[in-house]
Amino acid sequence: METQDSGWRPVRRARAFEDVLAQIERRIADDELAVGDRLPGERQMAEQLQVSRSSVREALRVLETLGVVSSQAGRGPDAGAVLISRPEGALTDLLRLHLGLSSLSMREVVETRMMIERWSAAHAADHVTAEHLARMRTALANMAAAATVAEFVEHDTDFHLTIAELSGNRLLAATMRALRAAVQEYAIEAVHRLGTTEGLTADHMEIYDAIAAGDREAAVAAVSAHLARAYPTA
Repeated sequence: METQDSGWRPVRRARAFEDVLAQIERRIADDELAVGDRLPGERQMAEQLQVSRSSVREALRVLETLGVVSSQAGRGPDAGAVLISRPEGALTDLLRLHLGLSSLSMREVVETRMMIERWSAAHAADHVTAEHLARMRTALANMAAAATVAEFVEHDTDFHLTIAELSGNRLLAATMRALRAAVQEYAIEAVHRLGTTEGLTADHMEIYDAIAAGDREAAVAAVSAHLARAYPTA
């Protein structure tokens, strides 16, 4: 009797739980699994992946620790862990927690962001797409129309995240998303400290023009000047 293709593939690695993690991550990235979806039960997943139940259990334990899934006891349709967050969401929460516990200084965060944004801007200039440029223009327009500082920062975040995504490195984009979410209050304070958004708006236009022109050196210089303006004492 033929069995229906489940989409899961047998695991061939010695450390099988790593491949279990990789397959779950792939299905999330491909939008085959969304927040709220239930994974197959432990026994069913072990059979589909052709690994031991302990390997599945270990992979799920890692995901539960990161806040990606919630394991619930049950039988039948109630068996299996539930996806409660995408991996980048868990990374965001972890970074926010570190900042809340003061284990990361503002200088460390800004320095890390500087390295990420400079690299992102250079590679974004090498991989310009009409779609990403359109998203950046939308963010610029929304920043110009923002009625509050918080609203301005929200669209500022969209602008910078688009650049990170355009760089082509998904891990870097996820890290950037986490950093920006974790320091949102600091970003709002920075705008209040400057007393105006005009200089920041001009900075964003320079960044956009450089990336649109494919000029990586100008893009890096524009990002560096922008962050130096926003966080002069960090």
